Amino acid sequence: MTGTKGNSMLSRFKRIAASVKTVGLVVCLIAFAAPTFAQSGKGSIMATEQEMLKLSKQKWDWMAEQNVNALAALFDAQCMFVHMGATMTKTQELEVIKSGMIQYKKADIEEQSVKFFGSTAIVLTKMKLLAVVGGHEVTNPFMVTEVYVQQDGVRKLASLSFTRLITPGESH
Repeated sequence: MTGTKGNSMLSRFKRIAASVKTVGLVVCLIAFAAPTFAQSGKGSIMATEQEMLKLSKQKWDWMAEQNVNALAALFDAQCMFVHMGATMTKTQELEVIKSGMIQYKKADIEEQSVKFFGSTAIVLTKMKLLAVVGGHEVTNPFMVTEVYVQQDGVRKLASLSFTRLITPGESH
């Protein structure tokens, strides 16, 4: 009996050892494969971030050029615009650009970042914006928030908000 019991315990030990080896192999595969998948995923996210930054820059160029046709295609039908003194619809914003009430001259971009929330992208841009507003040339420091949604594989601007930044030495 002792021999049979010993063989049974030895057999059980071998099965446990084989299971431990299998689990160890799976853990090693996960440990080494996960960074590879994460890097390839990050690479594709980085490309998308670059695409969003490129689209944002293109939008600023179109605004400076008063290219309302290109902007009309980029702006979602329900797009919202928040300026220092007004909120506007797509139609109102395009009319302001077309009429020259606001002429975007130069966007001096200092910093940009992109965050994704599902298929929605938010671009934050810290800039100094040179513009002509009501016939007066002004330069303002802004943090601009651009919200882009994806519709049928195409990025559309859903919201553009200007937040004026307080500069050193300026009182609140």
